[in-house]
Amino acid sequence: MANSALVWLASVCLVFNILFLPFLALGLSSCGGSCQTLNDCEGQLICINGKCNDDPEVGTHICGGNSSTPSPPPPSTCQPSGTLACKGGKPKNTYTCSPPVTSSTPAVLTNNNFEKGGDGGGPSACDNNYHDNSERIVALSTGWYNGGSRCGKMIRITAQNGRSVLAKVVDECDSMHGCDKEHAGQPPCDNNIVDGSNAVWNALGLDINIGEVDVTWSMA
Repeated sequence: MANSALVWLASVCLVFNILFLPFLALGLSSCGGSCQTLNDCEGQLICINGKCNDDPEVGTHICGGNSSTPSPPPPSTCQPSGTLACKGGKPKNTYTCSPPVTSSTPAVLTNNNFEKGGDGGGPSACDNNYHDNSERIVALSTGWYNGGSRCGKMIRITAQNGRSVLAKVVDECDSMHGCDKEHAGQPPCDNNIVDGSNAVWNALGLDINIGEVDVTWSMA
C-alpha cells in the first residue's frame, strides 16, 4: 500500500508540473517583483534595477505606496552636443536635449525679464511678443521646450519650501545658442532650466536676488 501511495503522489506531481508550471513561468511580476526585461512587468510598470516599478516618464503611481524607498529614475541619456564661449567667458556645454520629464522633474529655477529691453533679449519664441513681469510665465530649456510643443501650456512648479505655482510656457531658454544680441549677450542655458518671471518667484515666496533655486516641475 505504501508503494501504491508513493506512485500515486508522484503521478499527481507530474501532472501538476505539466499543466501548471508553464503558466506560472509566464506570469508577469507586479510592484517590486523581480524582472530582467520590460516584458517581465505587468501593466505600465517597467523594469528598473531588476525590480518592477512605476515608469517615471509616464508618471504612473501604481507602486507609490508599496515601498518606502522610491526607485531611481532611469539614467538620462542627454549628452552635450558641443560648447560655446562668449567673449571673455568660459566655454559652456550646449544641448539639444533635456533630462526626462516626469511627474516631479528636477530643475533649476532662474529669473527672467520678459519685457522689452529686459535680460531675455528678443520677444518670446512662442508668440513673438514681450510679456509683463507680473504674468506667471516661464521659458524652458531647449529639450523641454521641445520645438514649441509646450507653448501656451501650463506647468506646475514646486519649491523646496512646499509652495507651488502654475505658470504658462511662453519662451525657450536656448541651450544651443547665445552670446549674441538676440540672447542679450548671455551664454546658452543649461539643459535643466525653468526661467521664471518675477511673478513666479513671488508666488513661490522666493528671493529673486538668489538667482538660482532648485525646484521640481510637471505638466499641469
